[in-house]
Amino acid sequence: MAQFSVNAQRFDPYKNFKFLVLWDGKVVAGVSKISPMKRTTEVVKHRSGGDSSSVRKSAGRTEFDAITLERGVTHDPEFDRWANKVFLVNGGKGAESSLRDFRKDIVIQLLNEAGQVAKAYKVYRAWPSEYQIVGELDANANAVAIQSLKLESEGWEVDADTPEPEEPSF
Repeated sequence: MAQFSVNAQRFDPYKNFKFLVLWDGKVVAGVSKISPMKRTTEVVKHRSGGDSSSVRKSAGRTEFDAITLERGVTHDPEFDRWANKVFLVNGGKGAESSLRDFRKDIVIQLLNEAGQVAKAYKVYRAWPSEYQIVGELDANANAVAIQSLKLESEGWEVDADTPEPEEPSF
């Protein structure tokens, strides 16, 4: 039984190492890691007055965990620009910032092995709550300097308009 409608011969799930992050309609350079996208719905327990032996459960509030983006330190200023909008809004030094654009909708695209968009996730009204401009520096290490941007959001969803790609055959 095929799991894919367009590519009936494909049984393998998509790999996690090919992806893109977009905001302001542009790909953000060098993002190498994204934390899991997780939502949790609170469980509300209640009992009926006439039935003391069983507990019923209902759905409560739903919360979306923060999403952390990591990339190697580069000269690309996009992490800095966005993180500084929140910092300046909260009393940082420098020019005043507009409250209208410190939140962004972002898109995370999962690519197949051929580099085609296989799935897309829309993240709504995200804003940076934590910015690490450079990770640990160690003269004895042999690693890339990493910066990270932690994003709070008001939710995300799978983009239902992203079709299953017609994978090339070589």
